[in-house]
Amino acid sequence: MIIIDVKDGESIDRALKRYKNKHRRVGIIKEVRGRKHFTKPSVRRREEVLKAAYRLQKYGDQD
Repeated sequence: MIIIDVKDGESIDRALKRYKNKHRRVGIIKEVRGRKHFTKPSVRRREEVLKAAYRLQKYGDQD
């Protein structure tokens, strides 16, 4: 569970923004979407390797 302490004099909008940022950083939505459908470990690993190769190709040669 995500807990946000509202500070004295802090507006609700600011506290809500801190909550949303923390929620995004924790990655709850991404995890829920990932658990929606089962992905075999071999398929997941293959996707990770392809993403890493893409990132290396796109951003790796920045001299």
